[in-house]
Amino acid sequence: MYPHQVHDYLQKFFKENNCEIVHGNEHYMTVQLTVDMDKKIMNRPFHWQYIENTNGIPDPVQLTLITDQTKLSKNMKGEVVHFGSPRLNQLFQTTNKLGAYVQMYERVSNNLETRPILTPWLGVNYKVSYYCDRTKEMLYSLGINLMTGEVINSFQESLVTKELDAQKSERAFLLPYIIKPLRALDRLDAVIENIIQQEDHAWAEEAKSRWQKDQAILEHFYEGVEDKPECYEMEKRAMEEQYEARIKIDVVNGGLFYMK
Repeated sequence: MYPHQVHDYLQKFFKENNCEIVHGNEHYMTVQLTVDMDKKIMNRPFHWQYIENTNGIPDPVQLTLITDQTKLSKNMKGEVVHFGSPRLNQLFQTTNKLGAYVQMYERVSNNLETRPILTPWLGVNYKVSYYCDRTKEMLYSLGINLMTGEVINSFQESLVTKELDAQKSERAFLLPYIIKPLRALDRLDAVIENIIQQEDHAWAEEAKSRWQKDQAILEHFYEGVEDKPECYEMEKRAMEEQYEARIKIDVVNGGLFYMK
């Protein structure tokens, strides 16, 4: 996940949770948290307990998040956020708790003489984790048109450019979908699996090679020992858990989006 993708995700997350982005650019943002979001992500329960017990004035945190430190002055202070960082993982978890599924509508002008037509799209954000003795995580955002079946990448980035509401405009006409969302999800699952299959899997072979070298050292250490101790089997199992190549696909969140 590149810095600009992290930045777009943060913008979308805070906008949808009514947190004002006070200032920033494409490399950082300063966000005024709401009381509710402060309670969810800032980990200061005793502070809020004191405020509520004393009828004090709420003081949610103003948070500066840096998504690309290399493009900013060294004097810039804030919390660096990147894919895999604790803060971003926390926001992923918060999104899941708040509801992994949303239904949004593109905002339309009430001044138009004709009724705007909104087309349904299913958007899904996937996290693909690659495990061996080393780990890597990638984020993919896919969208599928529920009328035509067209699939696009970087769907989340396209949403950032649009004004979305949780309630549809009375003037908008919603096209009924032809492809059912569950069927569309199956198609997106197949797309993400195909993406993974097309990637270079040399990492798995390299992990297997390192596994074999460590296994050879273990066998050499116990060479000539007929009744190998329990620790030998434990070390073999530990190596298997450490080096065995695995790929895990998780749906981070998704939703139904009606757009022009």
